[in-house]
Order: sequence, then structure tokens, then C-alpha cells
Amino acid sequence: MLSIKDKTRILNILNNGEIKVEGQFAWGSNFTLLCHVAYKDESIPAVYKPARGERPLWDFPEESLGKRETAAYLVSEAGGWYMVPPTVYRTNAPEGEGSLQYFIPHDPEITYFKLSAAEKLSLKPVALFDAVINNTDRKGGHILRDKDMNYWLIDHGVSFHQKPKLRTVVWDFAGMPIPGDLLDQLSALKEKFEPGSEFIKNILDHISAEELQAMQQRVVSLLEEGTFPVPGEEVSPYPWPPV
Repeated sequence: MLSIKDKTRILNILNNGEIKVEGQFAWGSNFTLLCHVAYKDESIPAVYKPARGERPLWDFPEESLGKRETAAYLVSEAGGWYMVPPTVYRTNAPEGEGSLQYFIPHDPEITYFKLSAAEKLSLKPVALFDAVINNTDRKGGHILRDKDMNYWLIDHGVSFHQKPKLRTVVWDFAGMPIPGDLLDQLSALKEKFEPGSEFIKNILDHISAEELQAMQQRVVSLLEEGTFPVPGEEVSPYPWPPV
């Protein structure tokens, strides 16, 4: 995983560096660009998602997906998951404002569907994180593994909706007790919902107060129930396509 020093350095580059677009990702329904961000004597790879390249959705506000990408990073850090690559929202960028996320080198052939049963057991934090942010699109390819066998989570643009919309391929733990260490993470996150906290100030730049309140209630419910969510009946529990 990235050290605090590395995260600070990467965030500084993402926030202040010059963005040079290298190419476009062929997959995905929204405009997604691979780029390098240069600041002083350092350059890092990043994924840039301009707001004006977002495909309109009936259930999410227009040009809000990049901000939700950034909000997911803030929650990952605040809750101690540390699984979302450093992400910022840039207002000054070549194709207009949008999210900018550090690119994690990984083997694209290794997805959720290529993991063994034993390897999938380590994804309990993923399942819990998705329940907290109400992720509507956890595809198998949105879980990356780097060379050090660390898992990383990407593509959170359709998260934080007020209504229950959890759609994921990671239902392996549905109805099971949430382990104690993960409950401790939830409790620590709950404490950061105090009005006026730094976390609240930062995340309200990216999601609405109503969406924040809904997330807070999800955290409270998870703590009270103490079990992983089970698939709901109101919406399909799986994303499409699943990969």
C-alpha cells in the first residue's frame, strides 16, 4: 500500500501538476483518458475523467460522476480502507473540470472472476466499502491487484445515491457477520460525521447533504445489524455487464 508520505506527494502532483493526455481508454461508457501529470521534476500516470464527457444518467445529477469518484477516495481514507487510489477533482484541466486519479500499474487479466475462493475471502473490506458508499457498479474488472498483491478499487462515479442501489459482483459474504476489525473501521468512520469535521467539509464539496445523511444512516445500520448486506429486491443486485 502507499505510505502517507507517498500519498501526500501524489496528491500534491495531482492537484498542481500539468496534465498531458496520452490516450483514451476504449472501454467504459464515459470519456476516460490516460495521462501523465508533471510537477517540478516528477511525472506520474493518472486517469482523467472530464465531467463534460459523462453520459447522462436518469438517476444521477449531470456532470457529478467525477466528484463522486473523489468522494469515494475521501471515504476510503476516512474509514481506513485505503483501497481507492489517490483522487482529486481538478477545475483546471485540458478537457475541462473532472476527476484525476493516480493510475495503479496492474495486470488487467486479473479480475474478481479470476480469483480463487481463498483469495476472495480477502475481499470483505471491499464488500463493506461498497455497502457504505452504495456502489451501483462494482464490476469484476473494477477490482485491481498490483504486483505486491494489494487490491485497489476504481470506478465509483455512480455511488452515494440516497436510495438503496447496491449492485456488485461481490455477494460472497451476504448475511454473514461483519468481522470485528471492520466494525471498528465503521465506528471510526461514524465519528467523523460530526458536524464541522474536516471530513464533512471536504466531502460536501462532492456530494449533497442529503447523500451524506443517507451514507451516515447506512453506516449506523451496518453497525446495528452487524452483518453484510443481502441482495435487495427493488433493483437488480448485479451490475451489467458484470466484468
